[in-house]
Amino acid sequence: MIEHKIIFAGPTGAGKTTAIGQVSERPPVSTDVINSDARYNKATTTVAIDFGEITLDAGEKLRLYGVPGQHRFSFVWDIAARGALGVILIADNSLPEPMKELQFYLDGFASFVKSGAAVVVVNRLETHPSPSQEDYVNMLIARGTPLPVCACDPRKKEDVLTVLDVLLTVC
Repeated sequence: MIEHKIIFAGPTGAGKTTAIGQVSERPPVSTDVINSDARYNKATTTVAIDFGEITLDAGEKLRLYGVPGQHRFSFVWDIAARGALGVILIADNSLPEPMKELQFYLDGFASFVKSGAAVVVVNRLETHPSPSQEDYVNMLIARGTPLPVCACDPRKKEDVLTVLDVLLTVC
């Protein structure tokens, strides 16, 4: 059986755990604990690696790994990324400076970004339309790392499946 590893990364509360939960064929393994950081308006937060999986038509497996969004847990990213096919970087457009925050994850997953094995997802674009999807595209071009940019609601299975399809197409 052929297996592919996909990483979901982005800031706390961006929708990584939710996205994996929407598409995983079985209940995902979650490492969420009670959130003790008042900066994040959410009850729980991921502190290790979330896991889910999808079986593709040809019997291949997509293994989905969500990494913690807090900067202090960035050491987990390198461990999780070993052997991965690509990364989905989720930007939370409701943050005060979402493009600045995305830069941290672009740098943290630089090998995937430079090789083009990455997709940028913009969450909460419908409620926070600025910066626009085009603004993200232009920022990536200015960095010299043009990547696909998709609007996505991680609560919608079809949106997440579309993003996975885009990533598999560029990888």
